[in-house]
Amino acid sequence: MILVGNQRGGAQDLAVHLMKPENEHVDVHEVRGFAASSLHGAFNEVYALSRGTQCKKFLYSLSINPPANKQVSTDEFIAVIDRAEKTLGLENQPRAIVFHEKHGRRHAHCVWSRINTKEMKAVHMPYDRKNLVDLTRVLFIEHGWDMPDGLIDKTNRNPRNFTLAEWQQAKRQGKDPRAIKTALQDSWAISDSKAAFTQALQERGYWLARGDRRGFVVLDHKQEVYNLPKWLGLKTKEVSGRLGKSKDLPSVAETQTLITNDMGKTFDRLSGELSDENAKTRTAFERRRKALVTRQRMQRQALKERQGKRRDHENKTRQARFRKGLSGVWDYLRGEHKRIQKQNEREAGAAMKHDHKERDMLIHSHLTERRHIKIFRYNVLRKHEVMQEKLAHDRLDLERNMQGYKNTYTPEL
Repeated sequence: MILVGNQRGGAQDLAVHLMKPENEHVDVHEVRGFAASSLHGAFNEVYALSRGTQCKKFLYSLSINPPANKQVSTDEFIAVIDRAEKTLGLENQPRAIVFHEKHGRRHAHCVWSRINTKEMKAVHMPYDRKNLVDLTRVLFIEHGWDMPDGLIDKTNRNPRNFTLAEWQQAKRQGKDPRAIKTALQDSWAISDSKAAFTQALQERGYWLARGDRRGFVVLDHKQEVYNLPKWLGLKTKEVSGRLGKSKDLPSVAETQTLITNDMGKTFDRLSGELSDENAKTRTAFERRRKALVTRQRMQRQALKERQGKRRDHENKTRQARFRKGLSGVWDYLRGEHKRIQKQNEREAGAAMKHDHKERDMLIHSHLTERRHIKIFRYNVLRKHEVMQEKLAHDRLDLERNMQGYKNTYTPEL
């Protein structure tokens, strides 16, 4: 689990944040060591105590996030919080634990009071963030989970760079050099004139232009410039022999302007279509999400009521084992009362563990359901978002190419 903590003040702001309705499920699991039973009341107590000290950051807030798609029980969360509490030097300090669920993921928050009431001073917490990183690394190793990049030694990264000029140029455009060469050579093979060649190139997403120092160049839709004879594997005279002179062709700068205008219209159209699809997808997703959250809340409330009724019934059954009157006195004297009491305690403890396990099973099934519609969002909505980002990036590239072009430009091909 990833542990992130910080010292802070702002008692009321933190209480509001932890109870924010944006979360699909909020569970105040524990409020320990405070006179109040609510978060607002508990954090106000700490603030009041801090007024008798010099401490401004009188709370310590910790978030506990397990990896995506990993099922972690409530008891495991609490065990991690206990370990963090010891690591941070906050043992036996008042604390509150809150569970949040959103987007199919469950995480926890734990907030401690830093005020030591016996000494009336704040608990000293040196190197708290480093200690949490070390504990996080240990937890990932213990569970056998894939270590996040941020916890891996950065010196292990070894990116490779390619130096072949033609390969670099093609890869910058996300294309295989063979595909580019094939497109240009095919256009050349089926054309017997400049007009036919220009048409064939445009059908494949390329524009023919007049080079600054060479006769003919080709630009793609991202305005990358290619030396035509080199990519065709021909001599300049052979290309000129079929296409004639290049003086009647637009220059690279003029072609860039043409591409920018043409592609700008295309981007506008595609962006509009994606926005419409995006809006429909978001509406459908939000409708499914709200229905799911409503049903899950009803199921959790039903489980809570069912468990409560069972506990009441079992408590009455256990209480009925104690006989009253002289019989009860006799049972007490001969130790039968003590035996029944221990039996009741064992059964009550087992029942509590059963209830916790049953609740965790329901929570895990709800998280799985939530992840299913998250996959729907990822496969559809995120696809639209990525396409929008790519369109915006391509449009920016075109504008930058136009602004940065110089008449003395000579492509390194």
